[in-house]
Amino acid sequence: MSPRADVGQLVGQTRDGSPRAVARLLSLVEDGHPQLPEIAAALTPHTGNARIVGLTGPPGVGKSTSTSMLLTALREQGKRVGVLAIDPSSPFSGGALLGDRIRMTEHATDPGVFIRSMATRGHLGGLSWATPQAVRVLDAAGFDVVLIETVGVGQSEVDVVRLADTTVVLLAPGMGDGIQAAKAGVLEIADVFVVNKADRAGADATVHDLRQLIAMSRRGVTGPAWRQPIVPTVAAEGKGAAEVLQALRDHHDWLTAHGELERRRTVRASAEVEAIALRRLRAELGELRGGDRLAGLAARVAARELDPFAAADALVADLRGQ
Repeated sequence: MSPRADVGQLVGQTRDGSPRAVARLLSLVEDGHPQLPEIAAALTPHTGNARIVGLTGPPGVGKSTSTSMLLTALREQGKRVGVLAIDPSSPFSGGALLGDRIRMTEHATDPGVFIRSMATRGHLGGLSWATPQAVRVLDAAGFDVVLIETVGVGQSEVDVVRLADTTVVLLAPGMGDGIQAAKAGVLEIADVFVVNKADRAGADATVHDLRQLIAMSRRGVTGPAWRQPIVPTVAAEGKGAAEVLQALRDHHDWLTAHGELERRRTVRASAEVEAIALRRLRAELGELRGGDRLAGLAARVAARELDPFAAADALVADLRGQ
């Protein structure tokens, strides 16, 4: 059994800016500690102030370098920044490979920055299942901005849009799948496009292609709609940071002016509640799977005495206690 934590003390220390308390809460969140509901209840009154920015895109576009560039620029403005770098899981330990964190070591000693690598642990969509709760921890800790850097999984990493106020999609010239990824669905989640490595040949063509795609996507659009800006950067040299931050500010102002920020956060809360409910239902189903009920129903389906829908109805009735 996991040892009980003094949640009240941890939350108090987190509010006072203790990095150790923040790290401890994040560990409890990642481990799915039994006190997680208590932790969420204690943190929630202190949340809602951080701006949540997601960075996503195909592998190799420089997400970690761009995150580091934004970190530097935000710190120059006096902002406290929390970073959740979602890494692929180790096939052996299930832990994060920490590649993203290694590339941000220059910020490791900055008291205004907190960087945490989190393992996906098999969760698809570019994020860890614990990411929403981890965002809540950093928000309650008083960070002005929380950056979420997703796994570089290409066309499937669209879960970030459910968590972020603003989603930045990074692309780079010379990558054949870059625009294809946009066509396949990344275009729809982007609030800001960043074309990194813009000093390379083909950068102008990438920007041109994106402008055409954006123009095509806006056909038939009526009423107020955000037009995604395209910002060229050379993140390794810090070029374009000011322009990216301006695009983020413009988008936040637009969200606020049109009531979209509140709507997005409501959608985010809905998805989180649904995910928690489904997780609990799966746990209950697992308990039934360990017993004789599911095995008996499965045997009847295999013997063609019962159809699978009727068997599923019987299993759901058991979950409901009917």
